[in-house]
Amino acid sequence: MQKQLSVIVPVYNEEKIVKDVINNLETELNKISDLEYEIIAVNDASTDKSEEILKQQNKIKLFNHYKNRGYGSSLKTGIKESKFEWILIIDADGTYPANSISELLNYIPEYDMVVGARKKYRPFYGKPAKWFLNKLASYIAETKVIDINSGMRIFKKEMALNFWKLFPERFSFTSTLTMVCLTNGYSLKNIKIDYLKRQGKSKLKPIKSFKRFSGLVMKLALYFRPLKIFIPLGLLLFLVGVIVFIYSTIFMDKILDSTTAIFIISSFQMLAIGMIADLIVKTHK
Repeated sequence: MQKQLSVIVPVYNEEKIVKDVINNLETELNKISDLEYEIIAVNDASTDKSEEILKQQNKIKLFNHYKNRGYGSSLKTGIKESKFEWILIIDADGTYPANSISELLNYIPEYDMVVGARKKYRPFYGKPAKWFLNKLASYIAETKVIDINSGMRIFKKEMALNFWKLFPERFSFTSTLTMVCLTNGYSLKNIKIDYLKRQGKSKLKPIKSFKRFSGLVMKLALYFRPLKIFIPLGLLLFLVGVIVFIYSTIFMDKILDSTTAIFIISSFQMLAIGMIADLIVKTHK
């Protein structure tokens, strides 16, 4: 059976490498038998020669943003303009090897999304943040998350369209897509791939990006699985109340009944809010 694939390449100031990325994509896609594909490049108001270079690539569909709208917005433009059921996204900075596409394709349509999970993550300072985010996402999703924000993956277009309003305009698109997949009954397969040295300067700011990604995962947890947040908070408040009670009784010769009561009551309130939020989520679904 012939496979059909829409390949989306978001581009922002990648004049040094974007031509090679497009050429490598075409070369590798042409090697795959029984594959019909299209390459969609979305230029997000680049200020260098990226647009001029892309215009010289005759075999791609080019869409331009005339105001910088962000990585997620570029992917959303590409998805809206795509014509096939399956979407492949790949960054234009040369970090993801195009020769891994054929291996990812081996797992569709068996899986709803196949992620190219990076074997090595550069730069080094991003590794602790990446580890924490993957652990947090694994806790929320109740399954192991290897690479929550990999920029190379294949997924069903339908999955993105079903949760379209959740996807941000900036860099959190892939993290959102991972959480949407894992918390809504879709199947995901991770395939280990190489992660190459970036050409040019990264647009991500480590501390700011970490805060944004962490906040995103928490927001998605509240949206899909609120009990994962409210139950631990409720138990923590209850535990603090018990500790205050024991400490005040043993070491202060008096019971801090008001303080203890505040913590205990707050813990039950937190659990109640979590149960209400979970009911709302299930009703909404």
